[in-house]
Amino acid sequence: MATILRDWSYRYQWLYDGISRLAALSVGGEARFRQLALQGLTIHSDSQVLDLCCGSGQTTEFLVKLSQNVTGLDASPKSLQRARLNVPEASYIEAFAEEMPFADNLFDVVHTSVALHEMQPQQLRKIINEVYRVLKPEGVFTLVDFHAPTNPIFWPGISVFLWLFETETAWELLKTDLGEFLTKTGFEVSKSTLYAGGSLQVIQAKK
Repeated sequence: MATILRDWSYRYQWLYDGISRLAALSVGGEARFRQLALQGLTIHSDSQVLDLCCGSGQTTEFLVKLSQNVTGLDASPKSLQRARLNVPEASYIEAFAEEMPFADNLFDVVHTSVALHEMQPQQLRKIINEVYRVLKPEGVFTLVDFHAPTNPIFWPGISVFLWLFETETAWELLKTDLGEFLTKTGFEVSKSTLYAGGSLQVIQAKK
């Protein structure tokens, strides 16, 4: 059942959008959810910003309001097609996050939203190393993704959601200390905040 619903959610934009809006209610709605990882960041109009695994441009829409140099990267041609229609102000690259076609020290900010839980552990390691490589010194990696709830009331909700729409990699992320992962790569974690009873985490880490 999870496989069917997961496939449908990627095939049909209306279903994906509906799921996203429903899930985002726990933090005050989708607009707030998409900007959680951007809070407190200094992004100038000329900042080089990468929206990693940008999907259909849900957060890219907010990033282009802050910078004129936003690049969205995703491995899905269908998602990129939607992103170009939804947010034409950004530029887009079709590529895998673990093999980014960018020069070293290029971006001021790399952002990713609920994408790391899609990755196998070895992929996750490669992606974080790649993010570190493409960031400028003092650049910031900012992310929002799932986290094991600290409030037991939220366990049933996130369990049902993951069971219906995600795979085993999402469950694996709940057992992963992303902050420690980033620190071992060389990042300095400057912000780590939990939302929705601990079921969502926002991390900002500096190179």
